[in-house]
Amino acid sequence: MNKNYYAVLMAGGVGSRFWPVSTTDNPKQFHDMLGTGDTLIQKTFSRLNKFIPTENILILTNERYNDLVLEQLPLVKQDQVVLEPAMRNTAPCILYAALKIQKMNPNAVMIVAPSDHWIEDEQAFENDVTACFEKCENEDVLCTLGIQPAYPNTGFGYIEYEKQDANQIKKVAQFREKPNLETAKDFLAQGNFLWNAGIFMWSVSTIVNAFKSYQAKQFELFNNGISCYNTADEQEFIAENYPKAENISIDYAILENSKSIFTLPATFDWNDLGTWGALYEKLDKDQSENAVVNAQSLLIESKSNMISAAKGKIVVVDGLEDYIIVDKDDVLLIYPKSKQQDIKQVRGQVKDEFGDQYA
Repeated sequence: MNKNYYAVLMAGGVGSRFWPVSTTDNPKQFHDMLGTGDTLIQKTFSRLNKFIPTENILILTNERYNDLVLEQLPLVKQDQVVLEPAMRNTAPCILYAALKIQKMNPNAVMIVAPSDHWIEDEQAFENDVTACFEKCENEDVLCTLGIQPAYPNTGFGYIEYEKQDANQIKKVAQFREKPNLETAKDFLAQGNFLWNAGIFMWSVSTIVNAFKSYQAKQFELFNNGISCYNTADEQEFIAENYPKAENISIDYAILENSKSIFTLPATFDWNDLGTWGALYEKLDKDQSENAVVNAQSLLIESKSNMISAAKGKIVVVDGLEDYIIVDKDDVLLIYPKSKQQDIKQVRGQVKDEFGDQYA
């Protein structure tokens, strides 16, 4: 395995659209959402661990998930878990991780990847990532994996690449915000647009220099801690300084400013598992297009439902179509699939009405 290959797994999100399974105390990356026997973070870790040394994989997460990470990833040591003492979006934590890695190995190239995506063809994923790694080792560039759009999705940002670029890894023209439906259809018709999956690769020197150029204040804040990183003094420095960081995404902080960004149209299948509907798409269905996770079910004149309950629990449904039915501890959700984007708001209402412990 290449000792210069590193990974940063982003595992701090709450996944509120997957409520009530995903909660603040136990978010979706720590659940076996597809009933495969592995949680999403376990699947992601093992996918990366096929070509990245175990000790070179860092897990970026919130302090409250430290024990969950160590429990689910027994190969990971405490010093590989990078804890955020405050929520500050993606730019500060990526800079922090990059500086830590640079101190360990100035020749490192790194991938930043969400911990809760579903990728089936793991060999194709490895091939795509290593192709980007090779480019990042030889050139001063930032790379991202783009997903070939299957339909005009309005829930993703898009990557527009230069049409005339015949190379495998293409020059990015610009990043585009989440579009409305008409704009999304237009993107697909043009043929040079990809979904932005939030999977990035770069050398540590390139990303650190990008922060130096485009986010000088942020860079200075974290660079002041260089002597502390990977030592016993790191925690104290981060506890004091991390909350001072600007709350900004890597997209706004760096990618929208950089002139040397490239994208590789991914050759693997991908699902961001962002909603119950996205999960439904990935699961096997019965003859009536119902998808069931973990539970045993008796379904009468019911079709196209997404059902999730405790392992072995018997769920009986009669006469429902296109519903999400989730039974989790003290909460039962029965909700139209067509309104799945509203589950985040419903979670908030339940929290206000009945207390934080249910959200």
